[in-house]
Amino acid sequence: MKIDPIAYVGAVIREVAFRERDGKPARTVIATRRYDTDIDDLWDALTNPERIPRWFLPISGELRLGGRYKFEGQAGGEITACEPPRRLAVTWEAMGAVSWVTVTLAEDRSGGTRLELEHVAIVEGDFWDRFGPGAVGVGWDLALLGLALYLATPAGQEFDRAAASAWPASDDGKDFIRRSSADWCRASIAAGTEEAAARRAAANTTAFYCGEPEPGGS
Repeated sequence: MKIDPIAYVGAVIREVAFRERDGKPARTVIATRRYDTDIDDLWDALTNPERIPRWFLPISGELRLGGRYKFEGQAGGEITACEPPRRLAVTWEAMGAVSWVTVTLAEDRSGGTRLELEHVAIVEGDFWDRFGPGAVGVGWDLALLGLALYLATPAGQEFDRAAASAWPASDDGKDFIRRSSADWCRASIAAGTEEAAARRAAANTTAFYCGEPEPGGS
């Protein structure tokens, strides 16, 4: 599978925000990109249980407002808002913690559909200091890339999900991860994070996603 890391990394606008959630300090990671399809098709790709596994992961549960979902080997949670074809919100429950993900769709002026994904997490322990926004940001970048590749697959041709899943371990895949992590680092600095701290966190995130030893062995 041949993918241009520079082109796909550059397709995403990244933002980091410092907010509060339930009266506690929270960090918000926002990824925005355009897809060359109409809003109804993009909504269906994001919510149809038959299509989700084709570009992301197998999913189970009650996929309705108030229902609970579970991605195989990943997070699960509750569907807290469902406003077709524009807004979907869920809790994101993983590793004993709860965070919140909201996806918003809108027609893009240049054609196609703009997707904005916002992931909010309460700050606890040293996780943010250690890994920064890229901890979830790089993962979402890879998911949004998978969605883009799936939607770009010609009609009548099956999307090679296995090849897409293996691609992050390739040289081009690791290049994509490094560029994505660097962009999340820049977004973190723009939000007010001290530069040296942001770069240390980005280095740790890059090492994690690339399967390499964490710098400094911490």
